[in-house]
Amino acid sequence: MAVANFGQAAPAIGLLVLLAMWLGFDRSTTIIGLTLYAILPVLQNTITGLQGVDRTLVEAARGMGMSRAAVLLRVEVPLAVPVIMAGVRTALVLLVGTATFATFVNAGGLGQLITTGIQLFRYPVLVSGALIVALLALLVDWAGRVLEVLARPKGLS
Repeated sequence: MAVANFGQAAPAIGLLVLLAMWLGFDRSTTIIGLTLYAILPVLQNTITGLQGVDRTLVEAARGMGMSRAAVLLRVEVPLAVPVIMAGVRTALVLLVGTATFATFVNAGGLGQLITTGIQLFRYPVLVSGALIVALLALLVDWAGRVLEVLARPKGLS
């Protein structure tokens, strides 16, 4: 968790540029950087979700003769799915905004519209790029919420 927290504390643009200097300026570097940047919300919510499972349920499953792996896979993870999926949703929305920085490491993306609008003083281009990114973030948030509801085990409200 300490390493993940440190990685999240670093600015996304700094992480991408440092990775690009180390691995090269291309799309694969951006994918690696964005993946590393998205790990913390998912990891934090997974740990929180698993810690939030009622210990009496875990003890009851162990008392029924389930192994530790069975308890984890059949009791703890299903009960933690809503919290885990909230972390996935947060990470996805975070990535939409962060992915605009890919333009600075030669990986293209919607950030090119924004930087082009800034460099050429073409504010309609800048605003259109920003609006597309914002709408995409809202769409991803909505899709993540739908997946969160679909992934919720039956019987949990």
